[in-house]
Amino acid sequence: MNGLSKPALPAATSFGGRRWPTAVALLISAVAIAASAWVALGVFEGLPHLEDEMAFLWEAGVMAEGNIRMPSPPSPRSFLVPFVVDHDGQRFGKYPPGWPAALSLGARAGAAWLVNPLLAGLGVWLIYRLGSRVASPWIGVLAAGLVAASPMLLILSGSFMGHALGLVLAAAFWLAWIDLFMPAPAGETKAIPASLLVAVAGLSLGLLALTRPLTAVGVALPCAVHAVRILLRGQAPERRRLVGVAGISLALAAVLFLWQAALTGDPWLNPYTLWWRYDRVGFGPGIGRAASGHNLHWALVNTRFSLSAGLHDLFGWPYLSWIFLPFGLYALRRSRAGLLLAAGFPSLVLVYMAYWIGSWLLGPRYYYESLPGLAIASAAGAAWLGGWLRRRSSRLARVRAFAVAALLMVLLALNLGFYVPQRVGGLRGLYGVSREGLRPLEQADLGRALVIVHPARAWTEYGTLLILTPPFAQSELLLAYTRGDLVDQALALAFPDHRLIHYYPDEPGKFYDRPR
Repeated sequence: MNGLSKPALPAATSFGGRRWPTAVALLISAVAIAASAWVALGVFEGLPHLEDEMAFLWEAGVMAEGNIRMPSPPSPRSFLVPFVVDHDGQRFGKYPPGWPAALSLGARAGAAWLVNPLLAGLGVWLIYRLGSRVASPWIGVLAAGLVAASPMLLILSGSFMGHALGLVLAAAFWLAWIDLFMPAPAGETKAIPASLLVAVAGLSLGLLALTRPLTAVGVALPCAVHAVRILLRGQAPERRRLVGVAGISLALAAVLFLWQAALTGDPWLNPYTLWWRYDRVGFGPGIGRAASGHNLHWALVNTRFSLSAGLHDLFGWPYLSWIFLPFGLYALRRSRAGLLLAAGFPSLVLVYMAYWIGSWLLGPRYYYESLPGLAIASAAGAAWLGGWLRRRSSRLARVRAFAVAALLMVLLALNLGFYVPQRVGGLRGLYGVSREGLRPLEQADLGRALVIVHPARAWTEYGTLLILTPPFAQSELLLAYTRGDLVDQALALAFPDHRLIHYYPDEPGKFYDRPR
Protein backbone atom coordinates (compact mmCIF):
# COMPACT_ATOMS: atom_id res chain seq x y z
CA MET A 1 0.00 0.00 0.00
CA ASN A 2 1.28 3.46 -0.88
CA GLY A 3 1.70 5.77 2.11
CA LEU A 4 0.68 8.66 -0.12
CA SER A 5 -2.38 6.99 -1.54
CA LYS A 6 -4.39 10.18 -1.07
CA PRO A 7 -2.98 12.69 -3.56
CA ALA A 8 -2.04 16.22 -2.63
CA LEU A 9 -4.79 17.55 -4.85
CA PRO A 10 -7.75 15.17 -4.61
CA ALA A 11 -9.22 14.03 -7.86
CA ALA A 12 -7.34 14.21 -11.06
CA THR A 13 -10.30 16.07 -12.49
CA SER A 14 -9.14 19.45 -11.20
CA PHE A 15 -6.17 21.10 -12.81
CA GLY A 16 -6.51 18.92 -15.91
CA GLY A 17 -5.32 15.62 -14.42
CA ARG A 18 -1.64 15.16 -15.19
CA ARG A 19 -1.59 17.88 -17.82
CA TRP A 20 -1.00 20.79 -15.47
CA PRO A 21 1.66 19.10 -13.29
CA THR A 22 3.49 18.02 -16.44
CA ALA A 23 3.40 21.53 -17.88
CA VAL A 24 4.67 23.04 -14.62
CA ALA A 25 7.43 20.41 -14.41
CA LEU A 26 8.54 21.21 -17.95
CA LEU A 27 8.69 24.89 -17.03
CA ILE A 28 10.75 24.10 -13.93
CA SER A 29 13.12 22.00 -16.03
CA ALA A 30 13.57 24.89 -18.47
CA VAL A 31 14.27 27.22 -15.54
CA ALA A 32 16.88 24.76 -14.25
CA ILE A 33 18.62 24.81 -17.64
CA ALA A 34 18.60 28.61 -17.75
CA ALA A 35 19.80 28.99 -14.15
CA SER A 36 22.60 26.45 -14.61
CA ALA A 37 23.66 28.15 -17.84
CA TRP A 38 23.77 31.46 -15.98
CA VAL A 39 26.07 29.92 -13.38
CA ALA A 40 28.23 28.33 -16.09
CA LEU A 41 28.74 31.65 -17.90
CA GLY A 42 28.02 34.31 -15.30
CA VAL A 43 29.85 32.76 -12.33
CA PHE A 44 32.35 30.30 -13.79
CA GLU A 45 32.73 32.21 -17.09
CA GLY A 46 32.76 28.98 -19.09
CA LEU A 47 36.16 28.11 -17.60
CA PRO A 48 37.41 25.09 -15.65
CA HIS A 49 38.49 26.07 -12.14
CA LEU A 50 39.34 22.78 -10.44
CA GLU A 51 42.01 20.28 -11.47
CA ASP A 52 39.27 17.71 -12.10
CA GLU A 53 37.50 20.04 -14.52
CA MET A 54 40.69 20.73 -16.44
CA ALA A 55 41.34 17.01 -16.81
CA PHE A 56 37.74 16.32 -17.90
CA LEU A 57 37.89 19.09 -20.49
CA TRP A 58 41.29 17.86 -21.74
CA GLU A 59 39.93 14.31 -22.14
CA ALA A 60 36.85 15.69 -23.90
CA GLY A 61 39.04 17.62 -26.33
CA VAL A 62 41.04 14.49 -27.16
CA MET A 63 37.85 12.43 -27.62
CA ALA A 64 36.33 15.15 -29.82
CA GLU A 65 39.21 14.48 -32.20
CA GLY A 66 38.44 10.75 -32.21
CA ASN A 67 41.23 9.67 -29.83
CA ILE A 68 41.46 8.40 -26.26
CA ARG A 69 45.11 9.36 -25.69
CA MET A 70 47.98 11.16 -27.38
CA PRO A 71 51.78 10.84 -27.45
CA SER A 72 53.52 12.43 -24.48
CA PRO A 73 55.19 15.75 -25.34
CA PRO A 74 58.89 16.43 -24.80
CA SER A 75 59.57 17.14 -21.13
CA PRO A 76 56.05 16.13 -20.02
CA ARG A 77 56.36 17.90 -16.66
CA SER A 78 56.77 21.19 -18.53
CA PHE A 79 53.41 20.66 -20.23
CA LEU A 80 51.54 20.04 -17.00
CA VAL A 81 47.83 19.30 -17.19
CA PRO A 82 46.43 18.34 -13.76
CA PHE A 83 45.26 14.74 -13.45
CA VAL A 84 46.49 13.97 -16.97
CA VAL A 85 49.21 11.33 -16.71
CA ASP A 86 52.13 10.25 -18.88
CA HIS A 87 52.75 6.52 -19.01
CA ASP A 88 54.92 4.54 -21.43
CA GLY A 89 55.18 7.49 -23.80
CA GLN A 90 51.43 8.12 -23.87
CA ARG A 91 49.38 10.92 -22.29
CA PHE A 92 45.82 10.36 -21.07
CA GLY A 93 43.42 11.45 -18.35
CA LYS A 94 43.04 9.41 -15.18
CA TYR A 95 39.23 9.42 -15.24
CA PRO A 96 36.78 6.79 -16.58
CA PRO A 97 35.43 7.46 -20.08
CA GLY A 98 31.74 8.13 -19.40
CA TRP A 99 31.71 11.81 -18.57
CA PRO A 100 34.54 12.94 -20.91
CA ALA A 101 32.75 11.16 -23.78
CA ALA A 102 29.53 13.06 -23.04
CA LEU A 103 31.43 16.31 -22.61
CA SER A 104 33.20 15.75 -25.92
CA LEU A 105 29.87 16.22 -27.72
CA GLY A 106 29.75 19.77 -26.40
CA ALA A 107 33.45 20.29 -27.10
CA ARG A 108 32.94 19.23 -30.71
CA ALA A 109 30.15 21.81 -31.01
CA GLY A 110 32.23 24.50 -29.32
CA ALA A 111 29.86 24.69 -26.34
CA ALA A 112 31.18 22.28 -23.70
CA TRP A 113 29.82 24.59 -21.00
CA LEU A 114 26.25 23.84 -22.16
CA VAL A 115 26.32 20.06 -21.58
CA ASN A 116 25.80 20.20 -17.82
CA PRO A 117 22.93 22.73 -17.89
CA LEU A 118 21.06 20.55 -20.38
CA LEU A 119 21.65 17.53 -18.15
CA ALA A 120 20.39 19.55 -15.18
CA GLY A 121 17.09 20.14 -16.96
CA LEU A 122 16.78 16.47 -17.82
CA GLY A 123 17.63 15.48 -14.24
CA VAL A 124 14.94 17.78 -12.83
CA TRP A 125 12.39 16.29 -15.25
CA LEU A 126 13.29 12.74 -14.21
CA ILE A 127 12.90 13.72 -10.55
CA TYR A 128 9.40 14.94 -11.38
CA ARG A 129 8.67 11.62 -13.05
CA LEU A 130 10.00 9.71 -10.04
CA GLY A 131 7.97 11.83 -7.64
CA SER A 132 4.84 11.24 -9.71
CA ARG A 133 5.48 7.51 -9.73
CA VAL A 134 6.28 7.24 -6.02
CA ALA A 135 3.74 9.70 -4.63
CA SER A 136 1.67 12.02 -6.83
CA PRO A 137 2.24 14.40 -9.76
CA TRP A 138 2.13 17.51 -7.59
CA ILE A 139 4.60 16.09 -5.11
CA GLY A 140 6.78 15.35 -8.14
CA VAL A 141 6.44 19.01 -9.13
CA LEU A 142 7.42 20.18 -5.65
CA ALA A 143 10.43 17.84 -5.61
CA ALA A 144 11.51 19.12 -9.03
CA GLY A 145 11.19 22.70 -7.80
CA LEU A 146 13.28 22.00 -4.71
CA VAL A 147 16.04 20.51 -6.85
CA ALA A 148 15.93 23.27 -9.48
CA ALA A 149 16.58 25.83 -6.72
CA SER A 150 19.19 23.68 -4.96
CA PRO A 151 22.62 25.30 -4.69
CA MET A 152 24.10 21.83 -5.21
CA LEU A 153 22.42 21.55 -8.60
CA LEU A 154 23.32 25.08 -9.64
CA ILE A 155 26.98 24.77 -8.64
CA LEU A 156 27.68 21.36 -10.13
CA SER A 157 25.58 21.91 -13.26
CA GLY A 158 27.39 25.17 -13.91
CA SER A 159 30.78 23.46 -13.67
CA PHE A 160 32.55 20.90 -15.85
CA MET A 161 32.21 18.17 -13.21
CA GLY A 162 30.46 14.91 -14.15
CA HIS A 163 27.82 14.76 -11.41
CA ALA A 164 24.93 16.03 -13.54
CA LEU A 165 25.34 13.05 -15.86
CA GLY A 166 25.49 10.80 -12.80
CA LEU A 167 22.20 12.26 -11.55
CA VAL A 168 20.46 11.64 -14.89
CA LEU A 169 21.74 8.05 -15.11
CA ALA A 170 20.85 7.27 -11.48
CA ALA A 171 17.34 8.73 -11.84
CA ALA A 172 16.74 6.86 -15.11
CA PHE A 173 17.91 3.61 -13.51
CA TRP A 174 15.66 4.05 -10.48
CA LEU A 175 12.65 4.98 -12.60
CA ALA A 176 13.07 1.93 -14.84
CA TRP A 177 13.70 -0.34 -11.83
CA ILE A 178 10.57 0.84 -10.03
CA ASP A 179 8.44 0.40 -13.17
CA LEU A 180 9.87 -3.10 -13.67
CA PHE A 181 9.61 -4.54 -10.20
CA MET A 182 7.01 -2.58 -8.26
CA PRO A 183 3.25 -2.41 -8.78
CA ALA A 184 1.87 0.59 -10.61
CA PRO A 185 -0.40 2.97 -8.67
CA ALA A 186 -4.08 2.13 -8.64
CA GLY A 187 -5.76 3.03 -11.91
CA GLU A 188 -2.53 3.16 -13.91
CA THR A 189 -1.11 0.64 -16.35
CA LYS A 190 2.52 0.18 -17.35
CA ALA A 191 2.66 1.54 -20.90
CA ILE A 192 6.36 0.93 -21.51
CA PRO A 193 7.29 -2.63 -22.57
CA ALA A 194 9.25 -4.56 -19.98
CA SER A 195 12.02 -5.30 -22.49
CA LEU A 196 12.60 -1.58 -23.00
CA LEU A 197 12.65 -0.96 -19.25
CA VAL A 198 15.22 -3.74 -18.83
CA ALA A 199 17.41 -2.06 -21.44
CA VAL A 200 17.03 1.39 -19.84
CA ALA A 201 17.83 0.09 -16.35
CA GLY A 202 20.83 -1.96 -17.49
CA LEU A 203 22.26 0.73 -19.76
CA SER A 204 21.78 3.50 -17.18
CA LEU A 205 23.53 1.59 -14.39
CA GLY A 206 26.28 0.39 -16.74
CA LEU A 207 26.94 3.90 -18.04
CA LEU A 208 26.97 5.18 -14.46
CA ALA A 209 29.69 2.61 -13.72
CA LEU A 210 31.67 4.04 -16.65
CA THR A 211 31.14 7.56 -15.34
CA ARG A 212 31.37 7.33 -11.55
CA PRO A 213 32.10 3.70 -10.58
CA LEU A 214 31.86 4.09 -6.81
CA THR A 215 28.64 6.06 -7.16
CA ALA A 216 27.21 3.24 -9.28
CA VAL A 217 27.85 0.86 -6.38
CA GLY A 218 26.03 3.17 -3.96
CA VAL A 219 23.08 3.64 -6.33
CA ALA A 220 22.76 -0.10 -7.00
CA LEU A 221 23.14 -1.25 -3.40
CA PRO A 222 19.51 -0.72 -2.25
CA CYS A 223 18.32 -2.34 -5.48
CA ALA A 224 20.66 -5.27 -4.87
CA VAL A 225 18.91 -5.86 -1.54
CA HIS A 226 15.58 -5.68 -3.35
CA ALA A 227 16.96 -8.08 -5.99
CA VAL A 228 17.56 -10.73 -3.33
CA ARG A 229 13.90 -10.54 -2.39
CA ILE A 230 12.92 -10.91 -6.06
CA LEU A 231 15.13 -13.97 -6.44
CA LEU A 232 13.65 -15.58 -3.35
CA ARG A 233 9.98 -14.64 -3.76
CA GLY A 234 9.53 -13.23 -7.25
CA GLN A 235 7.82 -14.80 -10.22
CA ALA A 236 9.75 -16.26 -13.15
CA PRO A 237 9.21 -13.20 -15.43
CA GLU A 238 10.60 -10.91 -12.69
CA ARG A 239 13.66 -13.09 -12.31
CA ARG A 240 14.29 -13.04 -16.06
CA ARG A 241 14.05 -9.25 -16.08
CA LEU A 242 16.43 -9.08 -13.13
CA VAL A 243 18.97 -11.25 -14.97
CA GLY A 244 18.61 -9.00 -18.01
CA VAL A 245 19.26 -5.81 -16.03
CA ALA A 246 22.25 -7.36 -14.25
CA GLY A 247 23.68 -8.79 -17.47
CA ILE A 248 23.50 -5.53 -19.42
CA SER A 249 24.88 -3.39 -16.59
CA LEU A 250 27.74 -5.78 -15.79
CA ALA A 251 28.69 -6.17 -19.46
CA LEU A 252 28.82 -2.40 -19.88
CA ALA A 253 30.69 -1.87 -16.61
CA ALA A 254 33.32 -4.39 -17.80
CA VAL A 255 34.24 -1.91 -20.54
CA LEU A 256 36.05 0.00 -17.78
CA PHE A 257 38.71 -2.74 -17.67
CA LEU A 258 39.03 -2.63 -21.47
CA TRP A 259 39.46 1.12 -21.17
CA GLN A 260 42.24 0.71 -18.61
CA ALA A 261 43.92 -1.91 -20.80
CA ALA A 262 43.78 0.39 -23.83
CA LEU A 263 45.37 3.24 -21.88
CA THR A 264 47.89 1.49 -19.65
CA GLY A 265 48.31 -1.97 -21.18
CA ASP A 266 47.01 -3.51 -17.96
CA PRO A 267 43.26 -3.93 -17.36
CA TRP A 268 43.81 -3.94 -13.58
CA LEU A 269 45.94 -0.77 -13.47
CA ASN A 270 43.78 2.12 -12.26
CA PRO A 271 45.03 5.36 -13.91
CA TYR A 272 44.23 7.20 -10.66
CA THR A 273 47.27 5.55 -9.07
CA LEU A 274 49.54 6.82 -11.84
CA TRP A 275 49.00 10.35 -10.57
CA TRP A 276 48.85 9.59 -6.83
CA ARG A 277 49.83 6.09 -5.77
CA TYR A 278 47.62 6.40 -2.70
CA ASP A 279 44.49 7.39 -4.65
CA ARG A 280 42.58 4.14 -4.14
CA VAL A 281 39.32 2.99 -2.58
CA GLY A 282 39.53 1.00 0.64
CA PHE A 283 41.17 0.94 4.03
CA GLY A 284 44.71 0.28 5.16
CA PRO A 285 48.29 1.56 4.82
CA GLY A 286 49.18 3.29 1.58
CA ILE A 287 45.61 4.43 0.91
CA GLY A 288 44.99 8.14 1.34
CA ARG A 289 47.36 10.83 2.53
CA ALA A 290 47.32 10.03 6.25
CA ALA A 291 50.49 8.37 7.53
CA SER A 292 48.35 5.59 9.03
CA GLY A 293 46.48 5.05 5.79
CA HIS A 294 42.73 5.34 5.43
CA ASN A 295 40.82 3.97 8.39
CA LEU A 296 37.46 4.24 10.12
CA HIS A 297 38.52 7.34 12.04
CA TRP A 298 39.27 9.31 8.87
CA ALA A 299 36.19 7.89 7.19
CA LEU A 300 34.00 9.33 9.96
CA VAL A 301 35.85 12.65 9.93
CA ASN A 302 35.35 13.02 6.17
CA THR A 303 31.72 11.95 6.39
CA ARG A 304 30.89 14.47 9.13
CA PHE A 305 32.66 17.17 7.13
CA SER A 306 30.73 16.38 3.95
CA LEU A 307 27.38 16.11 5.75
CA SER A 308 27.92 19.45 7.47
CA ALA A 309 28.09 21.09 4.03
CA GLY A 310 24.85 19.32 3.11
CA LEU A 311 23.07 21.03 6.03
CA HIS A 312 23.17 24.17 3.92
CA ASP A 313 23.81 23.32 0.28
CA LEU A 314 21.05 20.75 -0.22
CA PHE A 315 18.23 23.28 -0.58
CA GLY A 316 19.99 26.47 0.48
CA TRP A 317 18.27 26.59 3.87
CA PRO A 318 21.13 27.01 6.38
CA TYR A 319 20.87 24.29 9.05
CA LEU A 320 17.33 23.54 7.83
CA SER A 321 17.80 21.69 4.53
CA TRP A 322 16.81 18.42 6.22
CA ILE A 323 13.77 19.85 8.04
CA PHE A 324 11.04 18.01 6.07
CA LEU A 325 12.95 14.77 5.61
CA PRO A 326 11.81 12.94 8.80
CA PHE A 327 8.16 13.71 8.01
CA GLY A 328 8.69 12.51 4.44
CA LEU A 329 10.12 9.20 5.58
CA TYR A 330 7.05 8.75 7.76
CA ALA A 331 4.72 9.66 4.90
CA LEU A 332 6.50 7.19 2.61
CA ARG A 333 6.64 4.42 5.17
CA ARG A 334 4.29 2.14 3.20
CA SER A 335 5.79 2.98 -0.20
CA ARG A 336 8.49 0.49 -1.18
CA ALA A 337 9.46 2.67 -4.13
CA GLY A 338 9.75 5.76 -1.92
CA LEU A 339 11.86 3.98 0.67
CA LEU A 340 14.07 2.53 -2.08
CA LEU A 341 14.78 6.04 -3.37
CA ALA A 342 15.38 7.40 0.12
CA ALA A 343 17.84 4.56 0.78
CA GLY A 344 20.07 5.94 -1.99
CA PHE A 345 21.37 8.61 0.36
CA PRO A 346 22.63 6.44 3.25
CA SER A 347 23.91 3.97 0.68
CA LEU A 348 26.11 6.61 -0.97
CA VAL A 349 27.26 7.88 2.43
CA LEU A 350 28.25 4.33 3.39
CA VAL A 351 30.04 3.58 0.12
CA TYR A 352 32.02 6.83 0.10
CA MET A 353 33.31 6.18 3.58
CA ALA A 354 35.72 3.85 1.76
CA TYR A 355 37.21 6.82 -0.13
CA TRP A 356 39.94 8.75 1.61
CA ILE A 357 38.74 12.30 1.05
CA GLY A 358 35.51 14.22 1.67
CA SER A 359 33.73 16.86 -0.41
CA TRP A 360 32.70 20.37 0.53
CA LEU A 361 33.97 23.08 -1.87
CA LEU A 362 31.23 22.40 -4.42
CA GLY A 363 28.93 20.96 -1.79
CA PRO A 364 28.75 17.32 -0.64
CA ARG A 365 29.09 16.25 -4.27
CA TYR A 366 29.81 12.60 -3.54
CA TYR A 367 26.18 12.31 -2.42
CA TYR A 368 24.78 14.34 -5.31
CA GLU A 369 23.10 11.41 -7.04
CA SER A 370 20.90 10.90 -3.97
CA LEU A 371 19.07 14.17 -4.74
CA PRO A 372 15.98 12.39 -6.17
CA GLY A 373 15.27 10.50 -2.95
CA LEU A 374 16.06 13.47 -0.70
CA ALA A 375 13.93 15.86 -2.72
CA ILE A 376 10.95 13.52 -3.07
CA ALA A 377 11.03 12.61 0.63
CA SER A 378 11.26 16.31 1.55
CA ALA A 379 8.38 17.19 -0.76
CA ALA A 380 6.30 14.35 0.68
CA GLY A 381 7.20 15.52 4.19
CA ALA A 382 6.05 19.05 3.47
CA ALA A 383 2.82 17.70 1.96
CA TRP A 384 2.17 15.46 4.96
CA LEU A 385 3.04 18.18 7.47
CA GLY A 386 0.76 20.65 5.70
CA GLY A 387 -2.07 18.16 5.48
CA TRP A 388 -2.11 18.59 1.70
CA LEU A 389 -2.77 14.88 1.30
CA ARG A 390 -6.29 15.26 2.66
CA ARG A 391 -9.23 17.51 1.98
CA ARG A 392 -9.08 20.54 4.27
CA SER A 393 -12.43 20.40 6.06
CA SER A 394 -11.69 22.47 9.15
CA ARG A 395 -10.31 25.89 9.82
CA LEU A 396 -7.37 24.41 11.73
CA ALA A 397 -6.52 22.22 8.73
CA ARG A 398 -6.59 25.24 6.43
CA VAL A 399 -4.35 27.19 8.79
CA ARG A 400 -1.94 24.26 8.94
CA ALA A 401 -1.85 23.98 5.15
CA PHE A 402 -1.26 27.72 4.75
CA ALA A 403 1.44 27.80 7.44
CA VAL A 404 3.53 25.06 5.79
CA ALA A 405 3.08 26.66 2.37
CA ALA A 406 4.19 30.00 3.81
CA LEU A 407 7.20 28.36 5.46
CA LEU A 408 8.23 26.83 2.13
CA MET A 409 7.89 30.19 0.39
CA VAL A 410 10.01 31.90 3.05
CA LEU A 411 12.69 29.21 2.81
CA LEU A 412 12.71 29.45 -0.98
CA ALA A 413 12.97 33.24 -0.82
CA LEU A 414 15.87 33.02 1.66
CA ASN A 415 17.63 30.58 -0.63
CA LEU A 416 17.21 32.52 -3.86
CA GLY A 417 17.50 35.94 -2.31
CA PHE A 418 20.41 35.41 0.07
CA TYR A 419 22.00 31.97 0.07
CA VAL A 420 22.42 31.40 -3.68
CA PRO A 421 23.92 34.86 -4.34
CA GLN A 422 26.40 34.39 -1.50
CA ARG A 423 27.23 30.70 -1.95
CA VAL A 424 27.12 30.40 -5.72
CA GLY A 425 28.19 33.95 -6.50
CA GLY A 426 31.06 33.56 -4.04
CA LEU A 427 32.65 30.98 -6.36
CA ARG A 428 33.28 33.60 -9.04
CA GLY A 429 37.01 33.81 -9.68
CA LEU A 430 37.65 30.63 -7.66
CA TYR A 431 41.41 30.08 -7.24
CA GLY A 432 42.03 33.23 -9.27
CA VAL A 433 40.73 31.70 -12.51
CA SER A 434 38.93 34.27 -14.66
CA ARG A 435 38.58 35.52 -18.22
CA GLU A 436 40.59 38.57 -17.24
CA GLY A 437 43.69 36.41 -16.95
CA LEU A 438 43.21 35.07 -20.48
CA ARG A 439 42.84 38.35 -22.32
CA PRO A 440 46.54 39.35 -22.61
CA LEU A 441 47.40 36.15 -24.48
CA GLU A 442 44.12 36.09 -26.41
CA GLN A 443 44.64 39.61 -27.69
CA ALA A 444 48.38 39.32 -28.39
CA ASP A 445 48.00 37.01 -31.44
CA LEU A 446 51.40 35.42 -30.88
CA GLY A 447 51.03 32.90 -33.70
CA ARG A 448 53.32 29.87 -33.52
CA ALA A 449 54.98 30.37 -30.17
CA LEU A 450 56.23 28.44 -27.17
CA VAL A 451 55.20 30.47 -24.14
CA ILE A 452 56.91 29.52 -20.89
CA VAL A 453 54.72 30.69 -18.03
CA HIS A 454 56.30 31.82 -14.75
CA PRO A 455 53.51 31.93 -12.13
CA ALA A 456 54.09 34.36 -9.28
CA ARG A 457 51.56 32.98 -6.80
CA ALA A 458 49.88 29.71 -7.78
CA TRP A 459 49.96 27.16 -10.58
CA THR A 460 46.44 28.23 -11.57
CA GLU A 461 47.96 31.32 -13.19
CA TYR A 462 49.30 28.82 -15.71
CA GLY A 463 46.28 26.52 -15.56
CA THR A 464 43.94 29.38 -16.49
CA LEU A 465 45.75 29.77 -19.81
CA LEU A 466 45.61 26.09 -20.81
CA ILE A 467 42.29 26.36 -22.62
CA LEU A 468 43.99 28.51 -25.28
CA THR A 469 46.03 25.51 -26.45
CA PRO A 470 45.28 22.09 -27.98
CA PRO A 471 43.36 19.92 -27.29
CA PHE A 472 41.24 22.57 -25.58
CA ALA A 473 41.29 24.78 -28.68
CA GLN A 474 42.66 24.78 -32.22
CA SER A 475 45.85 26.84 -31.95
CA GLU A 476 49.55 26.91 -32.80
CA LEU A 477 50.25 28.26 -29.35
CA LEU A 478 52.09 26.04 -26.86
CA LEU A 479 52.14 26.77 -23.14
CA ALA A 480 54.77 25.36 -20.79
CA TYR A 481 55.14 25.56 -17.04
CA THR A 482 58.60 26.78 -16.10
CA ARG A 483 60.87 24.13 -14.61
CA GLY A 484 64.00 26.25 -14.27
CA ASP A 485 66.39 27.76 -16.81
CA LEU A 486 68.13 24.54 -17.85
CA VAL A 487 64.91 22.59 -18.47
CA ASP A 488 63.29 25.57 -20.18
CA GLN A 489 66.27 26.02 -22.53
CA ALA A 490 66.27 22.31 -23.42
CA LEU A 491 62.54 22.50 -24.09
CA ALA A 492 63.02 25.42 -26.47
CA LEU A 493 65.47 23.34 -28.52
CA ALA A 494 62.74 20.74 -29.05
CA PHE A 495 60.58 23.35 -30.84
CA PRO A 496 62.97 25.26 -33.12
CA ASP A 497 60.13 26.50 -35.36
CA HIS A 498 58.32 28.15 -32.44
CA ARG A 499 59.08 31.62 -31.19
CA LEU A 500 60.25 31.43 -27.57
CA ILE A 501 58.43 33.73 -25.16
CA HIS A 502 58.62 34.06 -21.38
CA TYR A 503 55.41 35.26 -19.76
CA TYR A 504 54.83 36.46 -16.21
CA PRO A 505 51.14 36.67 -15.23
CA ASP A 506 51.91 39.40 -12.70
CA GLU A 507 52.83 41.58 -15.71
CA PRO A 508 49.89 40.95 -18.02
CA GLY A 509 50.48 41.89 -21.64
CA LYS A 510 54.30 41.94 -21.37
CA PHE A 511 56.33 39.29 -23.17
CA TYR A 512 60.06 38.59 -22.76
CA ASP A 513 62.53 36.90 -25.11
CA ARG A 514 64.53 35.67 -22.14
CA PRO A 515 63.79 35.10 -18.43
CA ARG A 516 63.02 38.28 -16.54
